[in-house]
Amino acid sequence: MRRNDREIKNFDEIVEVMQNCDVCRIALFDEDYPYIVPMNYGMQVFESGKIELYFHCASEGKKLDLIRKNNNVCFEMDCQHQLRTDDVKMSCTMSYKSVIGRGKIFFINDKQEKFEALLQIMKHYHKENFDFNRAVVPQTTVFKICVDEIKGKNRK
Repeated sequence: MRRNDREIKNFDEIVEVMQNCDVCRIALFDEDYPYIVPMNYGMQVFESGKIELYFHCASEGKKLDLIRKNNNVCFEMDCQHQLRTDDVKMSCTMSYKSVIGRGKIFFINDKQEKFEALLQIMKHYHKENFDFNRAVVPQTTVFKICVDEIKGKNRK
């Protein structure tokens, strides 16, 4: 990172940024150009410091085709955007917090594990327990990113 003064180095602070974001963009390999998809997500942080991100989608499409060819992925999420202007300096900038990382995608096929992953997604967006229709679990594609590397940035 070019600006070390903006790097979030504390793991718990990085996790807090991830918890406050509402969209995760995943970047997949697509021949000569990256393919980026914004997605809703859930996450789980394990005591070991391992992070898994959970996603759901339809059972077919370009995203899934690309994942099946190459399961290496980069992801990005950002939040707390605020435009900052300075009339004296005649300048403006944007404050934000962001996380960028990479890892590998794995499909979740086990019915119970799929259900648990979907619960994590619901938990990310609903602070209370949100009961959803379990009949959708078998026909929903669920995958996770096992995070290998992650960095946080805070632009105040």
